[in-house]
Parts: sequence; C-alpha cells; structure tokens
Amino acid sequence: MPRTNFQELLDAGVHFGHLKRKWNPAMSQYIFMERNGIHILDLEKTAVKIDEAASAMKHIARSGKKILFVATKKQAKEIVAEKVKAVNMPYVTERWPGGMLTNFPTIRKAVKKMGSIDKMAVDGTFMNLSKRERLQVTRQRAKLEKTLGSIVDLTRLPSALFIVDVSKEHIAVAEAKRLGIPVFAMVDTNSDPSNIDFVIPANDDASKSISLIIGILCGAIEEGLNERKMEKEKEPGMKDKKFIRKELETKAIPDSIIEAIVEEEEEVEVDEEVEEIEGEDETVVDGVEEEEIEE
Repeated sequence: MPRTNFQELLDAGVHFGHLKRKWNPAMSQYIFMERNGIHILDLEKTAVKIDEAASAMKHIARSGKKILFVATKKQAKEIVAEKVKAVNMPYVTERWPGGMLTNFPTIRKAVKKMGSIDKMAVDGTFMNLSKRERLQVTRQRAKLEKTLGSIVDLTRLPSALFIVDVSKEHIAVAEAKRLGIPVFAMVDTNSDPSNIDFVIPANDDASKSISLIIGILCGAIEEGLNERKMEKEKEPGMKDKKFIRKELETKAIPDSIIEAIVEEEEEVEVDEEVEEIEGEDETVVDGVEEEEIEE
C-alpha cells in the first residue's frame, strides 16, 4: 500500500522545482513540464521514489542500524530535529563538520569530551577550577553540544544518510560515497542526482514539502523499530543473515542497502588512519582543535 498519494504531495508543493535557467539536465527524467519559467516535477515518480526509500529505511531500522539525517538549511532544521528525535535517530542541523564520517574517531573524541565535562560537574572537580577555567569549560561544552549533541548515540558509522538539499550538503555526500555509505536524499531540479542511491525528486526549499517527506520516512523507521522490538520479544535471537538477505532480495531492495543491513557490526568503530576529504580543514569541530578534544 502506498505511503502517500498524489494529492498530499500536490498540497505540500512538492512538485515545484527551480527556474528553468537553473536546472540540472541530469534531473530531466523527473521533470513533468515547465510552467511560467519554472520546472514542475512528476509527482507520480516522486510518490514511487518515496515508497522505495521508506521501505529501505524501514528494513535498516528493523536491523538495528542507524540512519544519519543531514539538514542544515534554515527551513529544514526544526522539522528534522523534531521528527527525527522522535524515532531516536542521529541528525545534523548545524554546520556539517568536515570529516564527520571520514575522520569519525576524532568526532567521537569530541563527543566523549562532553561526557568528561559532565563527569567533572558530578564529582566536584568542576568547582575546584578557577572562575576563568570554569567559564572556558562551560563555553566549550555549550559549543560541543550545539554541534554534536544530536549524534551522542552514534557510536559507529551510520548505515545510511538522508540529506535535504544535496547541493548544500555536497561535503556530506562526498564523505558518504567515499566510505560506501548509501545516501537517500530530496533532490530538487537544480541538483545532481548521480551520486545519490535513493533519489526523491522533490521541492527541498518549502517547509511543507520537507515536513511531509520527513514525516513519511520517520513513520517507516518507527514501523521498523516496532517490528524489531516485537521480534526480540518473540525470539531469543534475531534471524540469521542468510534468512534476512533472502527476505530483502524478494522485496527488490538494492544491493547497497542489503549489505548495509546484513553486514557484521564491527567492534572497532573506524580506522583512525582514514584520511580527510581532500581540501577539508583538519579542525573537524568549529572552534575546537584536536588538542583540545583529547582526553
């Protein structure tokens, strides 16, 4: 059964693309027509793509893996934070820190630094610091919380990314592709869909459009989490990999997503020798150098 319908997409303005002169020719297959110099997206194709993405996300959530949502544009921040937090998935709504994925161990050090500061407040160490030191530590904690507070529970690389506006989040897309992480995304008529595994052709500027699509996908994730919970209650152990792989293949889930779901969870989060994306700063957290975030 479809998760959305043509009228819902139409009412939310999902079909409105960009001006014709700003279009990316690679999006031609998803464009229905031009009206008053503006490209109109084919909502029938959009509905199909949403259902495909929702089905894949449901299976990822059901397998116990994490999907990282990325949306730093103003009109998407609050929507993503509210809806994604409800399904307990990590998200980035502030600036994307260069190396978030490719230099993941350093990001984890920064997250652990927050825990160390909180521990200082509990065991009384914080009160032994001078007034100036306390102020510096408090400011550092607030900066880390703003940038990384929403990924505290992301202890290993995510199994997939969902992105709102691939043009704005091109660094996140590049890092994901470099590491072979599948990417889901809302792609407007001015963007390049070639590096996206699950393209959802949609208006990525209107808050109603963003809210509708994020809501549908989060609903699918919640279904997957509920099914996982029920399976754990019924069975002492989860289904073996061969059974899961066979089940997913019958649902026409792409190979990249199947691998992300059934791959063995590594004890080691990620090789600390992974290089940064070419041209990115070594400072991965705004205002926090590597020396500052080490234990």
